Amino acid sequence: MFADSNIVHHKIHYYIINKLFNYFLANLLFAKFWIIFSMKSINLITMTPCCRILIPCRSNSFLGLPFKKTHNLSNFRQKCDFHSYPSRILGNGRIINRTQKLFCVVRNSSCGQSRVFSSNCNGINPIGASKRGFHVIASVASDFRNHSTSVEKTRVNNDKNFERIYVQGGLNAKKPLGLENADLDEHAATGQHEKVESVKEDEESQTVKEAWRLLENAVVTYCGSPIGTLAANDPNDKLPLNYDQVFIRDFIPSALAFLLKGEKEIVRNFLLHTLQLQSWEKTVDCYSPGQGLMPASFKVRTVPLDDNKYEEVLDPDFGESAIGRVAPVDSGLWWIILLRAYGKITGDYGLQERVDVQTGIKLIINLCLSDGFDMFPSLLVTDGSCMIDRRMGIHGHPLEIQALFYSALRCSRELLSLDEGSKNLVNAINNRLSALSFHIREYYWVDMKKINEIYRYKTEEYSTEATNKFNIYPEQIPHWLMDWIPEEGGYLIGNLQPAHMDFRFFTLGNLWSIVSSLSTPKQNEAILNLIEAKWYDLVGLMPLKICYPALESEDWRIITGSDPKNTPWSYHNGGSWPTLLWQFTLACIKMNRLDLAKKAVDSAEKRLRVDQWPEYYDTRYGKFTGKQARLYQTWTIAGFLTSKMLLENPETASLLFWEEDYDLLEICVCALKKSGRKKCSRGAAKSQILV
Repeated sequence: MFADSNIVHHKIHYYIINKLFNYFLANLLFAKFWIIFSMKSINLITMTPCCRILIPCRSNSFLGLPFKKTHNLSNFRQKCDFHSYPSRILGNGRIINRTQKLFCVVRNSSCGQSRVFSSNCNGINPIGASKRGFHVIASVASDFRNHSTSVEKTRVNNDKNFERIYVQGGLNAKKPLGLENADLDEHAATGQHEKVESVKEDEESQTVKEAWRLLENAVVTYCGSPIGTLAANDPNDKLPLNYDQVFIRDFIPSALAFLLKGEKEIVRNFLLHTLQLQSWEKTVDCYSPGQGLMPASFKVRTVPLDDNKYEEVLDPDFGESAIGRVAPVDSGLWWIILLRAYGKITGDYGLQERVDVQTGIKLIINLCLSDGFDMFPSLLVTDGSCMIDRRMGIHGHPLEIQALFYSALRCSRELLSLDEGSKNLVNAINNRLSALSFHIREYYWVDMKKINEIYRYKTEEYSTEATNKFNIYPEQIPHWLMDWIPEEGGYLIGNLQPAHMDFRFFTLGNLWSIVSSLSTPKQNEAILNLIEAKWYDLVGLMPLKICYPALESEDWRIITGSDPKNTPWSYHNGGSWPTLLWQFTLACIKMNRLDLAKKAVDSAEKRLRVDQWPEYYDTRYGKFTGKQARLYQTWTIAGFLTSKMLLENPETASLLFWEEDYDLLEICVCALKKSGRKKCSRGAAKSQILV
């Protein structure tokens, strides 16, 4: 009797399972047909699973999968320029969903992958769009190709496993095809992992989306055209000071973010309009700066005319309104660097060939190369003339300026049209490049070996054969350095003058030395090794320290003048600046250390959105938002976006950095042969080159 009862029970159980299976199979075949039909309709059936698909749509689902709309550039719009990319149109202008939007494909020649961008004149956003949809589609399509859906194969699975599918969520359970035989616990763990990854990607997308929205809201227009971005755009800031202006150095990461996104109009306008501001007769105490000086910033002002009419004008600041009244040395250097980047990324080399642009380059370089009393090939500047725009003891030959100077010289050599008028200038550039690279590599570099040499220096050496050429006293070596520097690592010091070496680590100067190849390949590796070894000191909880260590106690009082904003581990005095992320990312990509860049970007991404994108962070490890930091700081936002895009497409970074120039090592500009004195030792420089 019990046997008959079991037989009946099994028959009923089998009948229910058979019905459910047939229903499941019918839906499965219909889903397969729909996906294949949809993929064919947009000519994507041949795409490899590693391709990324960005599908902007008004509806909130596609095949039942959630998608996010791509971010639009709301402040200004431009027509999609298909000629600015090596692109092709998918199919014959096919339409996807109800959005009536075309797609253009950018083919990446280096990896054979294709990218799909919207061409609806709303801007291209390869970062901000959600990636979840593509991965699901690709995995499902892959499963359809690799797994049979025949009844015979499916029936191999036992009733117990099928029952698990039914119990865990019925026919709508999110169980990948081909995993019917997986253990229940393993499936639950996989599902939980996918859920965590999904939430993580969604949070990342939200952070990137907000960053783009804030960057676009910071765009400044002039006569109806975009011209730059505000330094900060905090709606709750009632006293913006000069943060409502467009700074040249601050706009660089914004410009790169727009260029990498495919928006070039704002960068082109910025380059041309700032060029018009060059060499204005702005004065401090009736004294005019040198011809070719670029302003630190400018502001769009509205000037009333007659008959209730108004006119927009650009009001530049050359330092006459800045704290300390110091003219910016780095503005012109950044302008030349951005000009080269614009041509490399967009392919629009016509801009740099214009007569006014060529003249602007020459004016800046002539100003930098002008003769003076200085004996060194490095550029002599005063405190406050760069990113550190307050008194911080960098008067003299700060590394940051030398690295930017070297980059601008290399850019100018590429950008200048070769003719009789520029021949002498190009020769002067080559000579200065050779002398500057040797000077920095030889005298600014410190590692364990070099510190030990300085520790044993003899002083008061007057001959041309002196080892201690700058009369450095060994007592200058700080106690923190001897225990701090690792065995495998080194860096370029912050400054060098007679009887003075500034042993502080300045992040921007070291990073840009890597980017521009001012330092040798071996030195580049050592700098990143140092950052990795001293990660908690130089990166901490928020990347990256502007300098290390901070000036404290009596040093702070004497060197900064008791600056209440540059207190120890704050602002320029050891504060953490997220905008340095993009330069760190660029340096890491060049040296094939993407792991370090990703680690830093991930660390910043966890906090920047929550902390409202502050200008800088305070404390020894960057734990707190800066006490006077502006929120919604534009170059913090842009630096993050640029870093994300560079990590997304590392091959793009090659357009922004320089490789080693071996020809410079063969040039000796000392011309000391006739006097019987020895030439500069190029052997010392060559010995550090990795061939």
